[in-house]
Amino acid sequence: MTKNGDSAEEETLAPQANPHLTGHEAAERLLLSAMQQGRLAHGWLITGPEGVGKATLAYRLARYLLSGRYGEADLFGAPPESLAVDSGEAIFHQIAAGGHPDLIVLGREENQKTGKLSNFIVIDQVRRLTDRFSMTSGAGGWRIAIVDCAEEMNLNAANALLKLLEEPPPRSLLLLVSHAPGRLLPTIRSRCRRLALRPLSSEQLTGVLALHRPDLPAEDVAGLVQLADGSPGRALSLARVDGLRTYAEIQAMLGTLPALDFNMVHDLADRLARRGQETAYETWFELFILALTRLVRLGVVAGGAGETSIERQTSQRLMGLAPLDRWVELWEKVGDLAARAESVNLDKKQVVFNTFVMLEATARRA
Repeated sequence: MTKNGDSAEEETLAPQANPHLTGHEAAERLLLSAMQQGRLAHGWLITGPEGVGKATLAYRLARYLLSGRYGEADLFGAPPESLAVDSGEAIFHQIAAGGHPDLIVLGREENQKTGKLSNFIVIDQVRRLTDRFSMTSGAGGWRIAIVDCAEEMNLNAANALLKLLEEPPPRSLLLLVSHAPGRLLPTIRSRCRRLALRPLSSEQLTGVLALHRPDLPAEDVAGLVQLADGSPGRALSLARVDGLRTYAEIQAMLGTLPALDFNMVHDLADRLARRGQETAYETWFELFILALTRLVRLGVVAGGAGETSIERQTSQRLMGLAPLDRWVELWEKVGDLAARAESVNLDKKQVVFNTFVMLEATARRA
């Protein structure tokens, strides 16, 4: 099975420090062409599935502009093919370390009292951004902000950012990274040029894993490609936390329905609720929701190409226990429960236990 990566590897793969971007060459060419023509929009909404490379592209563009390459062309007047900046350049290391004065990054900040991330990006953060944008660029060039993820702004923060989008200072750029653009204010969406990134193909995803995790056995690579749904971020994250084993455990428990072994459920809930097991808890919920998502997808389109034979067999049997709409309802309830548990800090053990209670009740409803 997969092995956990070390912290140095995780830092290398962070968007601000990742020199690689696979599968989004068309998006890079579009941005380069806009620069070449002097038509780079002041606001970009970069959308796509989580982990597909949106933030990596945003940092890639920021590095390119802050290195002074705006509008650069070759001897024949054609724009470069890539936004890549060599990882040996000083600008690369400066941005990776978060030390460039003209790049401001907005995201959920850590609560100093609890040590946990806040639920939202708040208006004070946007006000600090506005103040920074009102100053002269430290290097006399661009001022760039990356908002990751934009849908995590609360209403006050979103309205404050809208004002900046409506009246942007010269040579300023706002890059909004979003997994769920439908949750943004329509006025924010209308002020930005949208750049949608697509999931990677199986071949591209296999290449990403070969680049970053050459130690993985071929069978693990194949399993991660199936689970990742075209997201390199998800594939690499699952590789770090032994996600294949966790997913296999979830599939095994689904296979016991309609009668669950609640001694096993109690043991699992105890393990996930222990101090220091926060990553295991989050991974388990992510993969459990993924299992339900794929179950529902198979219920809609039987014989889906992306699912395993075990998933197809499990789906066929569970759809015989309860109709599709019941499984869709369960999927929605579990997603809501996971979100509520994070926002109001519910007891983890009880959350896991209640999830299985709902699961068994669904399987027993005709």
